[in-house]
Amino acid sequence: MMLALTLFLALCLGLVAYRARALSFMAQRPAAYAQTAPAFDPRRVLSGPMASEGVIYGPTGKVASRFVARMEGRWEGERGVLAEEFTYDSGRQQSRRWDLVVHNDGRVTATAPDIIGTAEGDLSGATLRLRYRLKLPEEAGGHALDVTDWLYLMPNGTVMNRSQMRRFGVTLAELVATMRPEQGTGAAHV
Repeated sequence: MMLALTLFLALCLGLVAYRARALSFMAQRPAAYAQTAPAFDPRRVLSGPMASEGVIYGPTGKVASRFVARMEGRWEGERGVLAEEFTYDSGRQQSRRWDLVVHNDGRVTATAPDIIGTAEGDLSGATLRLRYRLKLPEEAGGHALDVTDWLYLMPNGTVMNRSQMRRFGVTLAELVATMRPEQGTGAAHV
């Protein structure tokens, strides 16, 4: 009886692990989007003034925070800066700056003050996947989270951003946001 229970539990854990690796958000691979259009070129898509709205879900799936943001992307060749100004539903404000590099082989690398090391990204078709370690502020625990961002370029130039933040392989938060050129700014559309 004990052996049967142990085998059953092992099978259940195996199925959970398989689902997480093969059938979930984390199972996506850039190659799956290689034939999608329009092509995600950060130098065009993340250029000029942009507006963003989003929600952050906590570990139970309940909305933990909402935000609006203004962003501005500037590029010189393959190097760019994305400045972000967030306002959260709590009233808290946050400024952030990404320094980005687009490489000839379809990779993107990025740094930001709250990123540990360098973020590594892959461009494929209408998508950009970016993976990095994020250091939370001390008031949020100061923990380091493993983050996977997927940015999906829509035909009208809007970017849908879905991110998962994990610690020890467990999803602690998820972000869903839009990023789009501000109206009337002459920002590039696809």
